[in-house]
Amino acid sequence: MSQRIRIKLKSYDHNLVDKSAEKIVKTVRNTGAVVTGPIPLPTEKKIFTVLRSPHVNKKAREQFQLCTHKRLLDIYTSSSRTVDALSKLDLPSGVEVEIKA
Repeated sequence: MSQRIRIKLKSYDHNLVDKSAEKIVKTVRNTGAVVTGPIPLPTEKKIFTVLRSPHVNKKAREQFQLCTHKRLLDIYTSSSRTVDALSKLDLPSGVEVEIKA
């Protein structure tokens, strides 16, 4: 297998994304494959504005934001050992992993 494997990591917590990326890089390098990254992608921010009071005071508002942190990893010169190691890897539950081959 000498094709590129692209891994995208997403999470609301940037520490989880960074630790997961380092774990993947360490695992892939132990199998002898070449990895580039983690490359930080732009953080997606969703801002929600709600009224503070249920009845009056239209000007009194409160804002909440939800940040999605993303990282990108590219794996080159991978072997079947690399794919097996990645499938056995245990990542935290707050991290979404998207793999494209």
